[in-house]
Amino acid sequence: MNKYRHEYKYVIESKQEHVLRIKAAGMMKLDQFAENDGEYRITSLYFDDDRNSCFYENENGTDPRSKFRIRYYNEDSAHLKLEKKSKRNGMTLKESCSISRAECEQMMHGIIPTVTSQTNEAAAKLFTEMRLRKLLPKVIVSYDRIPYVYKAGNVRVTFDKNLTASSDVVRFLSGDFGRRPIMQKGEAVLEVKWDELIPLHIKEYMHLERLQWSAFSKYYLCRKHNLNGGLK
Repeated sequence: MNKYRHEYKYVIESKQEHVLRIKAAGMMKLDQFAENDGEYRITSLYFDDDRNSCFYENENGTDPRSKFRIRYYNEDSAHLKLEKKSKRNGMTLKESCSISRAECEQMMHGIIPTVTSQTNEAAAKLFTEMRLRKLLPKVIVSYDRIPYVYKAGNVRVTFDKNLTASSDVVRFLSGDFGRRPIMQKGEAVLEVKWDELIPLHIKEYMHLERLQWSAFSKYYLCRKHNLNGGLK
């Protein structure tokens, strides 16, 4: 059963990233899906309504709030996940299901798939909410991630960099779309996620209390600086 998790984010520069990656590697294991270079690429298509409610809820710090995205990894668009990410009291919950390429193509063109007797329960729930909220595809967000995991506390530490945005949503599955860099050169986002308690030795060894917490949102920044120079 999915449950809410703690999630802290920090914007760090290249020297900090280098040191913290060494520390993480000394205590944790690379995620099983990381490729030979220790990282993988994430490509996501985010949705919002015609009033840009998700964008402004993020900007205003609305609590609770949620957003939807379709995601694939390492340029492999054969395996697609539809996800709803909710935030409440500073904690996050992710619900997800697999979808077909045909369903994804419908959503890329602003059509939420119809729920039928063949639709699995998880997909039916997400499709229904997206239809009620009248969500439309808005922006493609892509970046490289270096992920570390630690079993105790279900801890996940990730380093995200090379964040880019694209408004060419109908080319989401092809990977052939313009990409606009969003972050400053050398910057990365450190994300630390855990369940009830983060092991004290991880918190202390990585000196998390010395870092400046950030309400960083990849979706928000990519919408704010999208290729068309404004919200649509």
